[in-house]
Amino acid sequence: MPVQLEPNMPPHRLGARGPVVSAIGFGAMGLSGIYGAADDDTSVALISRALDLGITHIDTADIYGHGHNELGARRPEVVLATKTGGGPEEGLGRPDRIAQAIDASLARLDTDHVDLYYLHRVDPTTPIEESVGALADLVAAGKIGHLGLSEVSPDTLRRAHAVHPITAVQQEYSLFARDPESQLLPVCRDLGVGLVAYSPLGRGLLTGAIRSSTDIENLEQRRKRYPRFDEGALEHNLALVDPLRRRAESLGTTASALALAWVLAQGHDVVPIPGTRRIGNLEANVLAARAVLDPELVDELSSLFPPGAVAGERYEASLLQRIER
Repeated sequence: MPVQLEPNMPPHRLGARGPVVSAIGFGAMGLSGIYGAADDDTSVALISRALDLGITHIDTADIYGHGHNELGARRPEVVLATKTGGGPEEGLGRPDRIAQAIDASLARLDTDHVDLYYLHRVDPTTPIEESVGALADLVAAGKIGHLGLSEVSPDTLRRAHAVHPITAVQQEYSLFARDPESQLLPVCRDLGVGLVAYSPLGRGLLTGAIRSSTDIENLEQRRKRYPRFDEGALEHNLALVDPLRRRAESLGTTASALALAWVLAQGHDVVPIPGTRRIGNLEANVLAARAVLDPELVDELSSLFPPGAVAGERYEASLLQRIER
């Protein structure tokens, strides 16, 4: 059978020495209005449902909704990850700014520590060794359990890891964004660093639910940030999804489930964190996390989305400047 279901959501470990988490986590960026309207009551209910379903890895950041998104409910049940250094101004990777940021996050989250703390983007004005040194001090102080980096080059990862072990690198990774496979993922595996895959459903495009621009909420805001939603690029990218949707229908499942299961099939050191604002989508993602694809199907899906097939950059120009390659 090309797809089988495990009885429960399998556990994964973040890196060689990191915490054990559910096979998928929950990415909370969408709860801050990026993709459409959201409110705190709905967000709390959604996260509560995620925990009920066995998700133990919640990922947020201090810039999501200017911090309102850092929700601390049911704290003991989760491996809690948050980030700093993702804003547009320079100097966010300085030791003093990191020390201020963690204290502000802990206050919002109503906790004395976070399990995983990321440098959201590398600060071009601060050597990575200084930023990681400051994060290591927070480990020693008991304020964070493990260190993470987001959107970094393999060279920066090696330099950072030489200062203090890095547990996880967060990177966009999906059938639409396969860049990590060439260099970053091999270095992560060499160092024993886990890969946390954000936007594993291509910001909704891989779900198969979007057939045209009229199906996309907040389209103009998305186009300001993500060129893959631009006119022309969007039509090209939706056409790429058509064979995935047809293959899913032939298997009695959904494009979303296949796309998420494909990410999980890349290894137990890869942990996707799909986000959603709807409980029905959350429940479908949890079911997909139990799917095990046979190797032939994994290869078949990979062939539908060869690297470079997607039209448009992942981010608009000013946001791309903060991303290392």
